Amino acid sequence: MSIYLDYNATTPINEDVLNVMIDVYRNHFGNADSRTHDYGDDCRKIVEEARSQVGSLLNVDKTEVFFTSGSTESSNIALQGLRDYANKTGKHHIVTTSIEHKAVLETAKALSSEGFEVDFVSPNRSGRVSAEDVLSRVREDTLVVSVMHVNNETGIIQPVIEIGEALSEREVYFHVDATQSCGKLVDELRSLKYDMMSISAHKMEGPQGIGALILRKKKYRRPPVNPILYGGPQEHGISPGTSPVALIAGFGKACEIAESRYTKNSKKCEEIKELFLSLLRESNLNYEIIGDQNYSVPNCITLCFSGVSSEALMLSSKNYCSISNGSACNSNSYSPSYVLVSMGIDDDQLREAIRVSWGSDIDIDYFKSQIELLLDVVKGLTC
Repeated sequence: MSIYLDYNATTPINEDVLNVMIDVYRNHFGNADSRTHDYGDDCRKIVEEARSQVGSLLNVDKTEVFFTSGSTESSNIALQGLRDYANKTGKHHIVTTSIEHKAVLETAKALSSEGFEVDFVSPNRSGRVSAEDVLSRVREDTLVVSVMHVNNETGIIQPVIEIGEALSEREVYFHVDATQSCGKLVDELRSLKYDMMSISAHKMEGPQGIGALILRKKKYRRPPVNPILYGGPQEHGISPGTSPVALIAGFGKACEIAESRYTKNSKKCEEIKELFLSLLRESNLNYEIIGDQNYSVPNCITLCFSGVSSEALMLSSKNYCSISNGSACNSNSYSPSYVLVSMGIDDDQLREAIRVSWGSDIDIDYFKSQIELLLDVVKGLTC
């Protein structure tokens, strides 16, 4: 059985999280919005406990946490939900980056077809956009700036702290896609200044299909985000529909676990990364790591082996390692990664790039043995 090394796409679910969810499915099956019996009250308490757990991890008030189906929905609500406010104020300008997840990019492009003007800021080969470049695009009619915290393909940390600090004094909303950093870069997220944040449970050992939109309050008012779907009062109308209590409970438990273990987990991931880098150095292979590792998370490396096609490598090594060559959202496409293209990566390296991502639950000895087999495959393909 191959070792799973595609954690940036989705993580294995934590056993304690799964047990919480099973208990809810078996024993707490009411509708959290049913007001006429104890079953509804019981599930409503579970939802609110999870809301508190998410709030505690991020150091925000529970009333600022709105459950959604995941970061894609959250990001759509954050951007599309400001339409009415934009029309009232005449602010129809958006600043974002060319390396955002498609949830932000495609939403921004859709808004541009409605008359919004969008600036897309590109990074250099470091994989990191310039905070100064982003801020220089902000105008009097800028509605929102949207920048991801950690890029899902490269693991490079973006300068959201600097951007958030600068925007905190301006009448511009700041949205952060923290999908890849929530539960990992906890201290940074707690100190970050922002108005809206998108997160997903399945990137932090929680279940797929649940996430949250964080709407921070300023002077007791949250951002003027309106629903983009209609059908019920759930989550104050922000994300209508029957609350998935078991998924929400699992998300809450994942946040509780992350809050108690994030320092330890980070150290374990750093150990794995150092081992990986050591094995690469000892391999005598011709390789290049993509992105400035001074600004990289400890659980991801994107690299290319000279002359080795990523498709050939993934197929040849699938019995040893489950890796990827970019975002899972684009995995059905054979076109080059738009993130790497934006970074100015040359055509040969675009065809050679692979992403290896892991979590703290990985057994280090098993990781070492499987990576050694992967490197043997690379050597075979370079002959």
